[in-house]
This record gives sequence, structure tokens and C-alpha cells, in this order.
Amino acid sequence: MPTLSNNPQLMRAVIMDHYENPRNKKTPANLENYDKIHMDSSSCVDDIWVYLRMENNLVAEMLWDGVACAISTASTSILSELVVGKTIEEAKHIINEYQKMIHEESYDDSLLGEAVVFLNTAKQPARIKCATLGWDGLLALLKEEENGR
Repeated sequence: MPTLSNNPQLMRAVIMDHYENPRNKKTPANLENYDKIHMDSSSCVDDIWVYLRMENNLVAEMLWDGVACAISTASTSILSELVVGKTIEEAKHIINEYQKMIHEESYDDSLLGEAVVFLNTAKQPARIKCATLGWDGLLALLKEEENGR
């Protein structure tokens, strides 16, 4: 039985689903309850805000909003589902494994869920920034949270 990471048609379908129906894409109504960071790219249309709400030392919610290409939209959408309910350390570990995958290093695919659809991103270096923009933003917010802001 083919897995997601070795089925190009299924990988494209996952990316397009998250692009056309992005998860957790909205600006929170109560911004004061969220840490936020602005992320953009000089090489693409990507211009997003990443929002993080922690509760009881867990990621309660990760939202994001703005304009982004298909790769950036899909990767940030997938990320926003992966990290909910995780501790800062768990979320950082997932991001680290994703970064390893993107840069063609050895990684633990069992932590990445649908994010494995971006495993060939290194073959298109111009898309690395697109595939990591939301992830880099969340990592910065997690580090701020960890350091007590």
C-alpha cells in the first residue's frame, strides 16, 4: 500500500486541499490573548501573521492569516493542526524534524503527519522559504514563550 510520501498525486492533493481549504486561517478576535509575529518573504507573495495561544503550558491554538502562495498556505495550515495540544518542547521538536526533512537530513517522519508532502522541497530551493515561513514564525513565538517573553 503506497504511503503519502511516495505518492506524488496524493501529495499534490493534500497540498491543494490545504491551499483551497486552509485550516486555522483567521485573525483572532481577542488579539490580547495571543502572541503574534509578522512573517514575509522578499521572493514570494507570502505576507502572514502567525498567532499563538498557550494554555496550561500547551499550545491551545495556532492561527495565522494573510496572503501566501500555495506552498506557504498548505505548510502553515498543516503546521497549525500538528502543534495543538503539544508542549513547547514537543512543538519545537516537530518543527526541528520538519526543518531536517526540508534540508534533506535524517528526520523522524512519524512526527510530521501530512507535512511529509513537502519532503521534496529541497529540489526547488526557491520554495524552501515558502515551505518554512509559518514554521519559522511559530518557532520564534515558542522561543519567546519559553523565555518568558
